[in-house]
Amino acid sequence: MDDKRRLVQKLVAGGLLLLMAMLNITFHERAIAQKTDGQGTADWVAEIEKIFIRSEDCKQCHDRHYEEWKGIREQTPDLKSFGRVDAALLHGASFESPVFRTVLGLWMQTNPTMQERQRCLSCHAPAVTVFPQHADKITAQVLSGKPQVEGIGCASCHLINAVESTPQPPPTYKVQPGEMLYGPYADPEENLVHPATQTSLFRGANFCTSCHFDKVKDVTQKDLPGEILQGTICQDCHMEPSTGSSTSKRGAMTRAIGRHWFRGVVIPGTLLKNRNLQAEWMPRIEVEATKSVAGVEGTVLVKIGSLPHSFPDGDPVLKQFLLSIAIKDARGNMLAEETKRFGLPFEKILRGPIPDPFIKGGTTRRVPFSQSIKSGEEPAHIEVVLSYTLIPEPEAALKAKYLASLANDQERAVAKKVIEEYIQPRLLTYRAKSF
Repeated sequence: MDDKRRLVQKLVAGGLLLLMAMLNITFHERAIAQKTDGQGTADWVAEIEKIFIRSEDCKQCHDRHYEEWKGIREQTPDLKSFGRVDAALLHGASFESPVFRTVLGLWMQTNPTMQERQRCLSCHAPAVTVFPQHADKITAQVLSGKPQVEGIGCASCHLINAVESTPQPPPTYKVQPGEMLYGPYADPEENLVHPATQTSLFRGANFCTSCHFDKVKDVTQKDLPGEILQGTICQDCHMEPSTGSSTSKRGAMTRAIGRHWFRGVVIPGTLLKNRNLQAEWMPRIEVEATKSVAGVEGTVLVKIGSLPHSFPDGDPVLKQFLLSIAIKDARGNMLAEETKRFGLPFEKILRGPIPDPFIKGGTTRRVPFSQSIKSGEEPAHIEVVLSYTLIPEPEAALKAKYLASLANDQERAVAKKVIEEYIQPRLLTYRAKSF
């Protein structure tokens, strides 16, 4: 009887040991899977967020600025529509927008190098300048449509304490990793969350042009050039002046503050109410042309003002400009026409130095042309149209390759709509001249 009892006890003990071993293997495999799939992601995201604090954390004290940055406070109808990138997309939403996802997805089909990917993300996700090793992971999350890290958040700007003092390839900002946050106030309120200090950089145009480098002639200058708006900086228009407190703390200091929605052409009144400003901002065309028996030749001069910056808006690397030149007879019949395109295709973007865009503040572009006319035809008028598109038109094979990489028809429909909208030419200016 004792032998049987001992045998049963051994079998039970052996079974328990076997069960424990199996459970241990199962839990170990599950832990590995969790670390690979979930915890691995959490690890590198947490590493970034130790330096680049999530804006949701800043919201606890700075709820007003957070809601403006995210686009959920006092929105105008234009802001609510979230249409084209040159109309209403805010810093707080641009990283997760279908526009950025589509453009990045198209460009990724051209097989950019790791360095080129880091360069692309350096303005869209400044954290990559401190954590270049995570550029591929950030890219993959954007392409999935579910980025876990922020693009341009509170810390992205308030960790910047310097910019290059001599012209350098963009971006020209310098991030200072650490607990210190930088801002425009000489006497930031003491708190138990983070230290803060003043830097004059936040009162300079060179802070913004470290990424928006196509807007001004010289990105190193603190003030915009010229006499009409002397002393004006980007923040004066794009961070609408207001009065109040930077925090939601009761009894916090009240003073002049700037809104954090960074609105662009959704407030055209600033442009329209000042005709001098309008004349300086918009590009203008002049035409020098002569006709002969063989045809018409000459030069189109595109003159761009410098205040407050060049127009149109949008990404400085992606924009395309179209200069259409048409020769007509006295009845308006077309005798000859051509369209000159200025801008890089997807295959050449960020491969080498970034060229100046065709439209850049304070410059004049001279575009020569020559068109043949059939014998017996008499040219009477020349018409020149300057237009732009927000992105290059992708080659058919490139577009098909990207669309095939998407998960379903719904995602493909969204991408097709974005591409179709953003490659449409939009009129900038027009000039006609009679011979």
